[in-house]
Amino acid sequence: MRAAEERLVEAKLSELRPTQVTVGYDEVAFKRRQWVERADEENCRFIFEHHFPAVQGPSSYYYIVDGHHLGRALLEEGVGAVWLSLIENMSHLDETEFWRVMNSRRLIYPYDALGRRRDFAEMPKALSELTDDPFRGLAARIRRSGEHEKDSTPFAEFQWAESFRNYISLPALRTYPERALECAKKLVREGSSTCGARFGGVECAKKLVREGSSTCGARFGGVLDHSSAERCPSVRNGVRLCDERPTAP
Repeated sequence: MRAAEERLVEAKLSELRPTQVTVGYDEVAFKRRQWVERADEENCRFIFEHHFPAVQGPSSYYYIVDGHHLGRALLEEGVGAVWLSLIENMSHLDETEFWRVMNSRRLIYPYDALGRRRDFAEMPKALSELTDDPFRGLAARIRRSGEHEKDSTPFAEFQWAESFRNYISLPALRTYPERALECAKKLVREGSSTCGARFGGVECAKKLVREGSSTCGARFGGVLDHSSAERCPSVRNGVRLCDERPTAP
């Protein structure tokens, strides 16, 4: 390992700064299980060989630009320090300019679990402050299921999460997670033929709705009004399921 060429730095996990607002807690739990299931020797080798890409920012804090789920999982498992691969030193910039530069280079994702853009001042100061976005966890489950390969595009799985958020309701995801997973897979598969090479986000979801891929109304999991509920056999506690269509009035 040529540490000098790779600009490696060892840093405490508790002191790392995130460049996004949320993670999928489901994905964090998955990575924690992976850690627990590996032998101690294998985990030691993993920590030594895995390098988090990072930028050095104002006050010399290190901001990781990838690996937030893994970092949060390792933090919760009591790992003290990890290795960073520094991609740039921006410690000479003030806070305002730093975030502007990071944003222009697409190195941050300042959106919360409702898809709302947050101010730079609201960015978490530690991995422990990352909040849960269940749809980001769903996107990770879709990738692990083999429906699509991991995309190297920055924050690609957050874009998938936004697509699912516009088609699957949060109550449905939480109440029927396995059915929601199957519905998301269906979106991915049908999107490939309906919207080009891959599921294309909000506009693609709208197109799928118009062409009849949705069931029991405009989106999976929404709360139905009484008249619609009488025609839809899949209503349970106000949550719509994915693959049953409403009967004719």
